[in-house]
Amino acid sequence: MPEVHIHETNRGTFVSLKYPAATAKPATRPTPHPAKKKIMKEFEIKRVLMIPLLLALAGPVHAGASEQPNFLIIMADDCTYNDLALYGGQNAKTPNIDALAKTGMTFNHAYLASAMCQPCRAELFTGQYPLTNGCSWNHSASRPATKSLPHLLNPLGYRVGIAGKVHVLPQTSFPFDNVGGFDPNCVRDPTRPSDLSGIRDYMSSDKHDSPFCLVVALVDPHIPWVMGDASQYPPKRLKLPPNIADTPLTRKHFSNYLAEITYMDGQVGQILETLKAAGANEDTVVLFTSEQGSQFPGCKWTNWNTGLHTALIASWPGQIAEAVRTDALVQYADIAPTLVDLAGGKGSSDFDGTSFTAVLRGTADTHREFAYGIHNNLPEGPRYPIRSVTDGKYRYIRNLMPDELYIERHLMGGGLLNNPYWATWLGADPVKRPDVYERVKRYMRRPSEQFYLTTDDPYEMNNLADDARHAESKSRLSKALDAWMDAQSDPGAAVDTPEALQAARRGEHLHGPGTPRAGSHAN
Repeated sequence: MPEVHIHETNRGTFVSLKYPAATAKPATRPTPHPAKKKIMKEFEIKRVLMIPLLLALAGPVHAGASEQPNFLIIMADDCTYNDLALYGGQNAKTPNIDALAKTGMTFNHAYLASAMCQPCRAELFTGQYPLTNGCSWNHSASRPATKSLPHLLNPLGYRVGIAGKVHVLPQTSFPFDNVGGFDPNCVRDPTRPSDLSGIRDYMSSDKHDSPFCLVVALVDPHIPWVMGDASQYPPKRLKLPPNIADTPLTRKHFSNYLAEITYMDGQVGQILETLKAAGANEDTVVLFTSEQGSQFPGCKWTNWNTGLHTALIASWPGQIAEAVRTDALVQYADIAPTLVDLAGGKGSSDFDGTSFTAVLRGTADTHREFAYGIHNNLPEGPRYPIRSVTDGKYRYIRNLMPDELYIERHLMGGGLLNNPYWATWLGADPVKRPDVYERVKRYMRRPSEQFYLTTDDPYEMNNLADDARHAESKSRLSKALDAWMDAQSDPGAAVDTPEALQAARRGEHLHGPGTPRAGSHAN
């Protein structure tokens, strides 16, 4: 009979069965008394029956560390998903990202709810939409009672750390271990190389008995695009996306942006090599995501596909099939529930998202029906609230203040975080360069409704909102957006006000689930 051993460790309760080693049969063996023989038999039966009871009392049985995997989340910063070769990009060289995709699953339809750094990170870390967690503007704050990955995974035995750009508040809602070693700022300091020793120690299986969840939040390729070798991307040879106006200065800056994408890809390779050197690569779920779109007009700070669509790769040796793609629709709000699920935890009614573990394991090829988007333009420019919804095929956008000009102060300004090429767009002769004029008008003057067949038009240049052939699909998505806004207690334009932003920064949020619904979907 095996011996049952129950072990309490910082990775949970483990049960092991120890079988005695075989011994030589004695030369003589006395025959037990019949009554004693009956007692021994009953005792052996009871021992066998006790094993399941002991296992149940001990809780989940772990066959080893891989039963509760580590999590490594690598985030780029302001990288348009289809500027990557993996999604059809024709310029940037990304051998490490491409190699990672060959080891796991690539999501063709992954989205975030807000194309700005702080709201999208808060969504990923909490499993909640921006109005639920409270971070509905850039440079704002989530609700004081918001719970994030450390609160969700620490009780399951995980260490939860972050290296690099954090960019979420308040700290009590995001109590990550500060791992260090990567630039924590929005603006890349080219004199400050990354130090991999911190993440290596955090991931080391020799130094820790508990599993880890580590976010490595890179600041590349966030503007001002000072990293990498731009000489490998001669401006005249580039193939510009159709939503970007073609001027010489635009090409120069796009070259710098591509160079920083390749630099970021090199960092991805170094991080994955560090994971391997730490002895944790076989037991780790690796997620790579590109965050929102880049700081070119029509990407970041918008609800177009090139703003809200994100790259997402998931790799886990022996658990996720290699070199596969999925059309399952997922959103950043689904990531935290998925990690909790994989860690052995239970779902929560606090989540807006749901676990897509079944997609990762290949037992499902669909997940959610819609992915939603919200944009509040303050403090990045004057009020310009936007809401959107996509089903992966179509995208419906509702501009809540269409009579206003869209202005984004960083992209249109003249400082370190600005785009000098923008002046060449405005200065182009509209007669000689109608293509440039049309892109300026597209960006700054938008109709109340936009509707796109995104699968055929990924840059969403052809607005089908008034096309009767798509009226039924447009109506379906419009109703889905109304339902989401109702569920979020979203009054629409009333969220994008100085009063609402300042209240959120004080932790006194005025809108969202649990707060009274005020106003309407319009301003």
